[in-house]
Amino acid sequence: MIPNDSNKDNLLTDSVATASLNSSNAAFWKNDWLNVQSSLSSLRNSLASFPSSPLRIMRVSQLDADLLDSELFGTFKEQLWLLFSPQIKQTFEPELLAILHFIYRLTVLESGATYGAQLQNLKYRNEKQHWGGLQSITKDSPLTTFQKFAYIAMTVGGQYIWIRISRLVIAQGWSELSEDDPRNIFWKVLQKVENIYKTVSLLNFLIFLYDGKYSTLTDRILSIRLVYARRIMNRQVSFEFLNRQLVWHAFTEFLLFIMPLINLRKLKNLLKRKLLPESYFRSNLLDFLPTHICAICHENQSASNASAVISSKKAEPGNV
Repeated sequence: MIPNDSNKDNLLTDSVATASLNSSNAAFWKNDWLNVQSSLSSLRNSLASFPSSPLRIMRVSQLDADLLDSELFGTFKEQLWLLFSPQIKQTFEPELLAILHFIYRLTVLESGATYGAQLQNLKYRNEKQHWGGLQSITKDSPLTTFQKFAYIAMTVGGQYIWIRISRLVIAQGWSELSEDDPRNIFWKVLQKVENIYKTVSLLNFLIFLYDGKYSTLTDRILSIRLVYARRIMNRQVSFEFLNRQLVWHAFTEFLLFIMPLINLRKLKNLLKRKLLPESYFRSNLLDFLPTHICAICHENQSASNASAVISSKKAEPGNV
């Protein structure tokens, strides 16, 4: 069927009306989008100030990471002392420990975590970039170069300087000098600084037990925090090691309790009688003695008789 001219005019009119309606809707949408741009921009900038759910990291994992680092470093230290004599160890112990500690902490520069933290599926992140509403986001901000080198300087250099100064003060006896002596005053200042450091470290640990953020004072100063390296990960809990330790602990306590009650010599003789043949006991040189004669007295008498015979032989004229 071929459309006539009136139908063509109607189709053209409908298409023009539809195009005008679409253009009016597009213009309405564009105007609204432009109107809300300022509100969206302000809302986007204020996201960091919105409260978010806190990121929970298990405190026991962080403490286990520190414990693993201490045990691994202790193992390396024992191997290091095998290479040097006691004189070198006594003289250069702070320097050798500082070098070993520096080598151990180099993993922070490479991977942003220590060996113990990696074993616990933990890593350090820059907590300054995660304040406010950015605390629980999935992407963690890596440590800056300053934070990495400052961490090594505080953990390695600070410990070395403190040990070396303490050894110098103790070796020269600054604490025994007069109170007006500057060296004695310096020693008192060191004692106060040490007490303040211990107090602040204790407060930091109590705060860590409350919020679980910074396990050490160095982490809090540098604003670096241990977080999970892989958050979506099944935690496999095995009590095999714990059960083994409990069994051995109970067994050792039982032995410590029962051993004083056992006569070991009597038990040894009983086992000999049960296990060894009778010929072993009959081969004794004193088996011929009657039961009413003491074996010790018989041996003493035999020894005295032998010495008397030897002395008499020496006294004969032919033996002179």
